[in-house]
Amino acid sequence: MTSLGLLYPGHSAEDDYPRIEQLLGSDIRVDVVHTDIGEDAHRADALREMGSEERLAAGVAELRLAGADAVVWACTSGSFVYGWEGAQQQVRALARAAGLPASSTSFGFVHAARELGVRRVAIGATYPDDVAALFADFLRAGGLEVTGVRSSGIVTAAEVGTWGEEEVLTLARAADAGEAEAVLLPDTALHTAAHLSLLEKALSKPVLTANQVTVWEGLRLADRRVNAPVLGTLFTREPIVQA
Repeated sequence: MTSLGLLYPGHSAEDDYPRIEQLLGSDIRVDVVHTDIGEDAHRADALREMGSEERLAAGVAELRLAGADAVVWACTSGSFVYGWEGAQQQVRALARAAGLPASSTSFGFVHAARELGVRRVAIGATYPDDVAALFADFLRAGGLEVTGVRSSGIVTAAEVGTWGEEEVLTLARAADAGEAEAVLLPDTALHTAAHLSLLEKALSKPVLTANQVTVWEGLRLADRRVNAPVLGTLFTREPIVQA
């Protein structure tokens, strides 16, 4: 059994994780511990507070008791808002507190793009323009080329969590650009697990979404690879290790 521990802020799209766990179809458990979101606002100061060491540490003990093999801070904006160096410090502190390998969704996007061998990416963000620009800066620091950024200007995770298939597909299509090798949808408050096959079929290229990437990053830390094409191109890479 491989157990992944996710620290997830508040309550918006956490039901993506049991769906992903079921679709993985192997001996993988995804444990979600909710952290205090503080102020629900896609605003830099609120996001830095949401990702503070104190807030993350509060959920670590529960994950350790659950027997997690790795821990991921399942929040993109609450990690990239610190910049590349600050986000590295954040996961180092998380690893120390948990005594486990640790990462965040933001680093998961960079690692996933490298896994797929893509360098040019387009961003479809639910965030306001200034926050989406910080994600683009983070990706560039990770060696990726951002071909374009599409922002939706949504201020709260609660509103993002109400989006369905039509809104997600519209955002992905609006973000796509011919020169982009993949499209990234960075918000963990966005339900995407049920739509990955549709998104990739509609865009004819890999689509990386926050909750998908978060679980993949946990598996990477735990040294597991799982073949699950329904979860997108990211879950079809070799070599396959399947129970």
